[in-house]
Amino acid sequence: MSLRKPLRPLARVLQAREEGENPDLIERENLAARHAAMHEKTQGRASARLGLLGLAFACAYLTIGVRMGHLAASQPQEPVASAPGAEIVAQRADITDRNGRLLATNMTTYSLYAHPRDMVDPAGSARKLAAIFPEIDPVALERRLTDGRRFMWVRKVLSPEQMQRVHEIGDPGLLFGPREMRLYPNGTLAAHILGGYSFGAEGVHSAEVIGTAGVEKAMDARLRDPARGTEPLALSIDLSVQATVEEVLGAAITMLDAKGGAAILMDARSGEVVAMASAPTFDPNNRPVPLLGKDDEPSDSPLFNRAVQGVYELGSTFKIFAAAQGMELGLVGPETMVDANAPMRWGKHRIGEFEGKNYGPLLSVTQVIAKSSNVGTAHIALMIGPLRQQAFLKSLGFFEPTPLELIEAPGAKPLLPRNWSEIVTITASYGHGMSASPMHLVAAYGAIANGGIYVKPTLLRREGPASGVRVMSERVAADARMMLRKVVTEGTASLAEVPGYEVAGKTGTADKPKKSGGYYKDKVINTFAGMFPASDPRYVILVTLDEPVDSSGPTPKRTAGWTSVPVAAEIVRRVAPLLGVRPLLEEPVVTALTAARN
Repeated sequence: MSLRKPLRPLARVLQAREEGENPDLIERENLAARHAAMHEKTQGRASARLGLLGLAFACAYLTIGVRMGHLAASQPQEPVASAPGAEIVAQRADITDRNGRLLATNMTTYSLYAHPRDMVDPAGSARKLAAIFPEIDPVALERRLTDGRRFMWVRKVLSPEQMQRVHEIGDPGLLFGPREMRLYPNGTLAAHILGGYSFGAEGVHSAEVIGTAGVEKAMDARLRDPARGTEPLALSIDLSVQATVEEVLGAAITMLDAKGGAAILMDARSGEVVAMASAPTFDPNNRPVPLLGKDDEPSDSPLFNRAVQGVYELGSTFKIFAAAQGMELGLVGPETMVDANAPMRWGKHRIGEFEGKNYGPLLSVTQVIAKSSNVGTAHIALMIGPLRQQAFLKSLGFFEPTPLELIEAPGAKPLLPRNWSEIVTITASYGHGMSASPMHLVAAYGAIANGGIYVKPTLLRREGPASGVRVMSERVAADARMMLRKVVTEGTASLAEVPGYEVAGKTGTADKPKKSGGYYKDKVINTFAGMFPASDPRYVILVTLDEPVDSSGPTPKRTAGWTSVPVAAEIVRRVAPLLGVRPLLEEPVVTALTAARN
């Protein structure tokens, strides 16, 4: 229980009265002391309140200052309606090579748009924008800025330098919006595989990145799948090998004055495409406009993927299929002698050899392949017959579109004759009368390299063993590889020999067909398809050149042996070490005489 302090000091008052003093003085003194205490207490409370009020004002000013600084450093954004489904999903996964090296990724950039009604000087701004962006017509832009519209796009993507120059114009009606764009850091490398991108749904605050060609289009749903998050899409290609193949192919096209070409390197066991090049090429960061003229050929465009979209008569590279099927059916063996006497007559048709040669009267099946005899191959094909030939070529994928994860692949269908007569059986056996893409041929050669199992090629990195369908026995595949090795060591592909790597393969020189019918005499499609090492193949290689010519000698040479073959050899020589393929060491030659030193 607390004691209250009395308002008047009663004891002192009574004492003062007894002593004859004035008690009012004591009361006034006591009142003054009480007032002083109350003043001191009130003053302390007021000081504390003023301190709190000052701190509140300081925090408010600091918050306003920070917010103003943030607004000054950021770009203006349009207000966005928060309606369900209105959000634009801009996320897109990266694309990498088989080793995780970046092929495609996203980067943040800005778009430029205008609110014409907020512009101070539309005419002046139009002229200045045209100076920054040469493709803009200043007159047309000024007309659009002054026709009463409230909003218009000026440029969908800006570089940092362009953005700074637009900033310097200083017109408040020119605004920037953040967005993501696709970046291909390696430029033209693997351009036909990656394809390119464009923008789908767009807003001033974001834009949807979608694929327009290649893997970007074929795998668009996978790359945009929110459930996969930012998990990269790993391709089967090796960036270092791809760069080497493109470099060699580009140099060859220049040296041989070719119209274009393609090169493919595939893992024979898994079907993974390690490299695929087409030339001429382009930069997917700045994808060119497709050719639309009525006289323009699709293959004239750098966008044309010759490895997949190019459908050609692939010539004598098909001869090994006739030999393999004949052996699989038990009709012939590697040493079986067949009629090779040229020319061969079949009804009104005459089948001859290159430059009018005659390899007959008889050749073994191995010699038919090594010497590339049309007549010998034709007789093997007649033993097989049309129906069985079609069934075998169908099992090798030649009757279906190219099986690859590219948006262009489904449209690359082989060109097949309507009526598969006996003369078609003859011509198809040596690669004429039907057309297919280089990728079709690589997949079919993969079956020979893979011990007779056909595995569909893929551009995606595969985890674990690949499944396939057996199309020939292991023995037949081994015999076919032996024949293809003979083509390099004794036949038309001698320039394909790379010491230590046992290259095996087959040449094919096919005259280009005319639109009006018939064939050109001085325009060819040259192909070399092969594998290495022949004793235990790990990789299948193909090089196709469009209208090449070797002018190094006194007489122009247009056959595959002089054009495609040395290009393939150079690719093998340069990429085999990158792939970890060790060269085979030749055994030392043992002679009868041995030098000895004591």
